[in-house]
Amino acid sequence: MVSPLPLAVGLVVIALVALLVYGVTSSGPSRTLDSQLARGQTPAAPDLALTALDSGKPRALADYKGKVVLLNVWASWCEPCKRESPLLERWHQRMKGQGGLVLGVDTLDIKDDALGFISKYNLTYPQLNDREGTAIKKLGTAQYPESFVVDRSGRITALQRGPIDEAWLRRHVAPLLTAS
Repeated sequence: MVSPLPLAVGLVVIALVALLVYGVTSSGPSRTLDSQLARGQTPAAPDLALTALDSGKPRALADYKGKVVLLNVWASWCEPCKRESPLLERWHQRMKGQGGLVLGVDTLDIKDDALGFISKYNLTYPQLNDREGTAIKKLGTAQYPESFVVDRSGRITALQRGPIDEAWLRRHVAPLLTAS
């Protein structure tokens, strides 16, 4: 007669492996926006109700509807964010005369460090504070920086998980500025 012990051990191992797989796949950031864009869809930008980094006054992404928004998620300790900042400021200057802007979202950061970062890099575009990380959950952010292009009707048309460059901005932002 066969002992039931190997069968029980086998079932326990299978259950543990299934639990591990579930934990790994369910705890990662959402990539819903990525898959929608890959299918050619332009999903509505999530409702991001945060506060202005400098004043603490309530601000939301929806406040900028009607404008082309380059939403950039960053943190003061992020090295690629430091390298990307001058490019974002140049594009903000370019965009603001064409019905667009760069909108920064400082996340999971110390406010004084973030304000120091803004001062050091002479950033003039509006900055929101996501101290608790609520925005990054809605955006599926897993790394910094990440950028999202939001068109005038509030729909996401492109995203970049990681640093952006001039070519990416020309390809994804510039056409929206000329299409009024």
